[in-house]
Amino acid sequence: MSFYESKWGEVKLSSIIDIIGGGTPKTRVKEYWNGNIPWLSVVDFNSGRKYVSSTEKTITEKGLKESSTKLLNKGDIIISARGTVGALAMLSLPMAFNQSCYGIKAKDNLTTNDYVFYLLKDTVSNLLQISHGGVFDTITKQTFDEIKINLPPLPEQKAIANTLSSLDNKIDLLHRQNKTLEGLSKALFRQFFVEEINEEWEEESLSSIAYFLNGLACQKFPPKNEIDKLPVLKIKDLKSGISDSSDFASTEVNEKYLVQNGDVIFSWSASLVVKIWDGEDCILNQHLFKVTSERFPKWFYYLWSKYHLDMFIAIAKAHATTMGHIKRGDLDDAMVIIPPPSELAKMSKTFTPLIDKIIANNQQIKQVEKLRDTLLPKLMSGEVRMQL
Repeated sequence: MSFYESKWGEVKLSSIIDIIGGGTPKTRVKEYWNGNIPWLSVVDFNSGRKYVSSTEKTITEKGLKESSTKLLNKGDIIISARGTVGALAMLSLPMAFNQSCYGIKAKDNLTTNDYVFYLLKDTVSNLLQISHGGVFDTITKQTFDEIKINLPPLPEQKAIANTLSSLDNKIDLLHRQNKTLEGLSKALFRQFFVEEINEEWEEESLSSIAYFLNGLACQKFPPKNEIDKLPVLKIKDLKSGISDSSDFASTEVNEKYLVQNGDVIFSWSASLVVKIWDGEDCILNQHLFKVTSERFPKWFYYLWSKYHLDMFIAIAKAHATTMGHIKRGDLDDAMVIIPPPSELAKMSKTFTPLIDKIIANNQQIKQVEKLRDTLLPKLMSGEVRMQL
C-alpha cells in the first residue's frame, strides 16, 4: 500500500469537461410531448440524490429533433443553471433536458463522469459565488472558465470517485428498499381495507383517529442566538430536505412543534404530501400538519392519510385560486375503517416492522450522507489521500 506520488495540477474546470445546453420543444405542439423520451427540469433532480431515474414530463422523437433540447447518455451529468443554481445529478438512463440546465460530460483521458460529479458537488459554492445575478442567479459556460481546480492524476481521480460512489450507492440502495417497503405497505393496506374489508367494522373520520397539529408562523419566533435555534420545516423541504438556505427559528417554542426523524408530516397546502420525515430535527412551519395519535399505531394513521391523499389533492385543485389547499372539514369527511382491537393487533405485526424499517433506513441514509459530505472536501482538496 502506498500513497500516489504523482503531483496534482491546477486547471480550469472548463478544460476537462464538455458543456451542453438544453432546450424546450414548443409547448403548443402536441406532437412534441408525452412521448418515450424523459425530459428533465430542475424539479426532477433537486432532491440531493446522486441518480435521477424519472421525470415529470416526456417528449417525442419529433420533439427532440425539432427543438434545441439535447439527449444525454446514461451516466452523464445534469446541473441546474438558473434559479436554483447547482442542483446536480447523474442520469440513470438517456434523457433530454431544458434550457435551465447544462449537460456535463467528462473529457476522455482527462477525467471521468463520476469524478466530475463529485468535483461539481465540491465546487457548487464557487459556482454560486460567481453566478451572474439579477432577478435569478445564473451560471453560464463562462462561469466554468472562471473556476480553477486542483486536479489529481487520473488513477487517483478514479479511486476518489469509487470511494464516494460506494457511499452514494449505499444511499441509493436504502432509498430503493424504502420504495419497495412503501409499495408493499400500500398493497397490503389495500388488501386488508379495500379488497377484503369486513363490512361490519366501524367507521370514523380521519380527524378522529389522529391529531393533526398545524405548524407555526415561524417568522414570529426568530432565533435569539446562534445556538438555541433549529431549521424551519417548510413544504419545499419535504422533497429536497433541509439545506443551507433554510430559515431558522428559536427553540423556545412549544415542544409539540418539534419535528424529528420518523414523524408523520402532512402538507395540506400547495403541494399536498404525506411523508414520514427523514431529515434532521426541525420546527413545524404553517401549512404543514404533524400527525400523531394516542389511540392508534403510526402505520394506521400514516397509511390512512396516504390512502385519502388523491382525494385531498382533487379537493385542493377545486379550491385553488393562487394556492390549492384542504380544510379541516375535509379531514372530517374522510372516513376510516376501524378493525376490532384483536384484528388491529394482528395487522400491526405485519405493518409495524415495515414502517420501522423505513424509519431505520432513513436514519442510516442520514448517517451515510454525513460521512460522504465530510469526506468529499477532504478528498477533493488532497487533505486525505487515497492509497493503492
